[in-house]
Amino acid sequence: MPDLLTMRDVSVTYRTEGGDVPAVRGVDLALSRGEIVGLAGESGCGKSTLASTILRLQPPSATVTGQVLFEGEDVLTMSWGDLRALRWAGASMVFQGALHSLNPVRRIGDQIAEPIRVHSPETPDREVEARVGELLEQVGLPPTRARAYPHQLSGGQRQRVMIAMALACRPRLIVADEPTTALDVMVQAQVLDVLSALVHELGVGMLMISHDLSVLADLCDRIVVMYGGRVVETGPAEGVFGGALHPYAGALSAAFPRVGDPRARFAPSGLPGDPPDPAQLPPGCAFAPRCPRAIEECTRAVPELRSFGADRSAACIRVAS
Repeated sequence: MPDLLTMRDVSVTYRTEGGDVPAVRGVDLALSRGEIVGLAGESGCGKSTLASTILRLQPPSATVTGQVLFEGEDVLTMSWGDLRALRWAGASMVFQGALHSLNPVRRIGDQIAEPIRVHSPETPDREVEARVGELLEQVGLPPTRARAYPHQLSGGQRQRVMIAMALACRPRLIVADEPTTALDVMVQAQVLDVLSALVHELGVGMLMISHDLSVLADLCDRIVVMYGGRVVETGPAEGVFGGALHPYAGALSAAFPRVGDPRARFAPSGLPGDPPDPAQLPPGCAFAPRCPRAIEECTRAVPELRSFGADRSAACIRVAS
C-alpha cells in the first residue's frame, strides 16, 4: 500500500519581472495514514509553497516539477475533475488567520455545510445539519454555534471552525498551515490538542506547518526542517528538537527556551542575520553565511541530504557520519 502522501524531487519556481525565483528546490517528503509530520522553518523557507502543491493551489506564475502523489496518483497531472474531487474530500487545508478565511456575512454552519453540499449534493438538508452539529462537537464547540457569524466567535473558536470545515467531507489528509500563529498560548494548546485527538481518532494523516519547533515537537511524529527552499534535516520529532544534527535545526530548537532550564533563562539563544533571498541564494550551502560552524568547503557545493541511522537525515558536511 503506498504512503498517503509522497513528494518526489518537488521544485517550485515563480516567474517575476526580475527573473525566475526558486522557492522550493528538490524536496522529498512522505506521510502515512495516522501520522503527523511537521514542516518547520523561518518565513520564506518554502513551507507554504511546498504545501500548496498538494492541492495544486499555486498561482499561474508558478512552475512546479517533480511528483506529488496522493494515494499513488500524481496531483500535478490530474484532470480538473479529479482535482476538484480531491479537494476537501481527499485532502483539505486549514489556513492561518481564520478571520480572513471565513466569510463574514455567512453563518458558520452554512460555511461548514458548503463543501458537504458540493461533494454530496444528494444529501438531505437534515443530514447535512446533523453533520455540521457533529463536526462542531468534534472540535469542542456546541452545535448551537452553527448560527453564529465569524465576528461573534473568539480567535480560538474561529480556528476550530476552520478545522471543522477541513473535516467536513471526511478527508484522508489535512494540511494545517500555521493554524495557531494568531492565538494566545492557552488557546493554542487547546487547538493543538483538538488536532492531535482528531488525527488519532479518525486515522487521517496531517502535515503541520509552523516556524515554532517546540509546537511541532509536542504534536508531531516526525519533523522536516527546511531552509532556503531545501530540506536540511528530517527525523523523529523528539530527536530533532532535543538533538538536532543540522546547525540550523539546532538554532531553531534553541530559540525556544525550556521551562526550568536556567541556561535558556539567563543566556537566551538566537540566530543572527536573515534568511536568504530565494532570488539571490549564496553559493554552496544556503545556511553558510549564518552558520557558526561554516568552513570554506561549505561555500563550494550544495550539501546532499544524507542518512544518519535508520530514521535521521541531514544536509551538512560538518555532521559526523
